[in-house]
Amino acid sequence: MFITIIVFVLVLSLLVFVHEFGHYFSARRLGVKSEEFGFGFPPRIFGIYKNKEGKWTKVWGNKKVEDNSDTIYSINSIIVGGFVKIKGQDGEDKEMSDSFSSKKIWKRAVILASGVFMNIVLAWVIISAGFMIGFPQSVDLDNLPAGAKVKNSQVKIAQVLNDSPALEAGLKSSDVIVGIEGQTVRSSDDVVKFIEEDQDNNILLTINRSNEIKEFNIVPKVQDGDKKIIGIAFSDTATISYTWYQSLWEGVKMTGQLLWAIVYAFYDLIRNLIIGQGATVEVAGPIGIADLTGQMVQMGFIYLLQFTALLSLNLAIINILPFPALDGGRLLFLLIEKIKGKPVKQEVEAVFHNIGFILLMALVVWVTFKDIINIFG
Repeated sequence: MFITIIVFVLVLSLLVFVHEFGHYFSARRLGVKSEEFGFGFPPRIFGIYKNKEGKWTKVWGNKKVEDNSDTIYSINSIIVGGFVKIKGQDGEDKEMSDSFSSKKIWKRAVILASGVFMNIVLAWVIISAGFMIGFPQSVDLDNLPAGAKVKNSQVKIAQVLNDSPALEAGLKSSDVIVGIEGQTVRSSDDVVKFIEEDQDNNILLTINRSNEIKEFNIVPKVQDGDKKIIGIAFSDTATISYTWYQSLWEGVKMTGQLLWAIVYAFYDLIRNLIIGQGATVEVAGPIGIADLTGQMVQMGFIYLLQFTALLSLNLAIINILPFPALDGGRLLFLLIEKIKGKPVKQEVEAVFHNIGFILLMALVVWVTFKDIINIFG
C-alpha cells in the first residue's frame, strides 16, 4: 500500500508538473511574465529568483519578494504536481505589456493550450521509450513492421463469454493459454486448430494464471451444424521492441490511436448520458486511479509506463473540454471574445469558472465515493 501511494503521487506529480510547464514555457516565449513556477502547491517552503540586478536571491516561506523581480522557482509544502502563476491570468494588469490579459487572443490561446499539448508530448515520449525497451501488446505476428523484435509471444484470453463452456470451467480474462492436450500453443491459430480437430468433445487446456499453471477440462458447444466453440475471445500478445528511430515513429502512431480512442470514449459517454442510457464505461476518481496504479506496479515497470502515458492523454482530453474552470473553458471564452469583438466581463467569467470548479469538485467526490464502494465493498 505504501509503495502504491508513493508511485501514485509520483505519477500524478509528473503529469501535473509537465502540464504546468507547458503553460510556463509558452508564456515566457510569448512575452508574458510567470510570477512563480513551483513544484508542489503552496504554502511555499523555499524559492529562488533573480532580483533587479540579475543576481539569484533566496526566499524562505511566503515572504514578499522585490518588485520587478524575475520568476520565483519554488518548492512547496503539498508535494503533488506543480503550478504556475502567470501575470494577468485573471484579467488584471491589462495596461502592462508583460501581462497575459494584454496579449492578442491567439497568444493567450497558445498559452492556455500548451498544457494540453505537453501532456500529449509526454505520452509520446513515454510510449516511444517503452517501444525502445519493449512493450507488451496484442499483435498480428505475420504483419509486424520490418525491424520489430518479438519476445515472450503468447496467447492471452481477452474475454470469456457469458453462458459459455469456458465460463463454466472457470477460465478468466487475462489467462494465458500455454497448452492444449499436452501440446504447446504458439499462436491463436494453434488454439483454433486444436478446437476444430477435437475428436472426443473434451479439451484439456493448460493455463498460466498469475505465474501459476492450472488445467481445465472444457466440453465445447457445437453450433451451425459442426462448428465447435468454447466461448472465449483471445489474441496473440508479445513484447515488441524497435530501434530508437522506429520507436519514435511507432510512438507517434500509438499516441494518435490512443487519443482517438479516448476522444471517442468521451463522445460515447456524453452522448449516452444526454439520451438517458447512462454511463457505458467505468469512470475512476483519485482512489480508483490509485488502485489501478497499484495493479500496474504489481504487473511491472513497463505496464506502469503504459498506464502513465494513458493517464497523460486522458488529462489532456479532459482539460481541453469546453467546460468552465478547465483550459478548454477558458479557450471558449476567448472564442466568444473573438466573435463579439470584446472580452466577456471578468466578473461574469469568474462566476462561470467558480461554478464549473464547484461542479468538478462535486463530481470528484461522487466518483471517489463510488471508487470506495467498488474497492472496499
